Amino acid sequence: MSAASGKHLLRRAWFVAAALLAAAVLANVLRHGAESSPTGQEGDLARLVPTRFAGWRLDATAAMLPVSAVAATKAAGAYARTLERIYVDGDNRRIMLSIAYGDRQLGDRLQAHRPEYCYQAQGFVVAAASDRQLATPYGALPIRRLLTHRPGRREPVSYWLTVGDEATLPGLARKLAQLRQVLSGRVPDGMLVRVSSIDESVEAAYAAHDRFIADLLSVVPEADRIRLAGRFAT
Repeated sequence: MSAASGKHLLRRAWFVAAALLAAAVLANVLRHGAESSPTGQEGDLARLVPTRFAGWRLDATAAMLPVSAVAATKAAGAYARTLERIYVDGDNRRIMLSIAYGDRQLGDRLQAHRPEYCYQAQGFVVAAASDRQLATPYGALPIRRLLTHRPGRREPVSYWLTVGDEATLPGLARKLAQLRQVLSGRVPDGMLVRVSSIDESVEAAYAAHDRFIADLLSVVPEADRIRLAGRFAT
């Protein structure tokens, strides 16, 4: 067995163990009661994000890409609330922001409606995916990059998840975040925050995403920043 295969098997074993442990602890928490929605994210998402900040303003004349009826129905079952907006800066660069809030983040409903799957359901090809740490003044934010396209439209995407007050990505990291929340006696809520743009230049698109995210996090109060991007390590 190669070293790479061994690492893959070890990672998979850790993932399965974390998932089983989280399920067992969750059953015990739910049996004896638990604190739900620890971050209070059930409030108004529209209030959470300013309509103007750091050179960006809400473009009320633009419209998001229409979502199919099937995808909309599935999303409604996964999220308690959603917010979709388009922002534009002084150079007429547009950024699409989508926030989906779920009151309980221990099942796989949110996992099943990740952008990878939602874009494919809309006829897009997900040509590439990669993970990175976005440096911000408050710490590193884990984000996933997607390169999606369909005829006449290339749409780079950046997104992350929150579980309770932790920012994370799908997979083992999310399972471990769930486990930490459950071990603290909470059934966590959370968000999926997605930033995207229509741009033939992938590098320019991702640079704009990074700037938009950093600008947003820099202007919202600390409590709202934690809701959007978790608690950064100090």
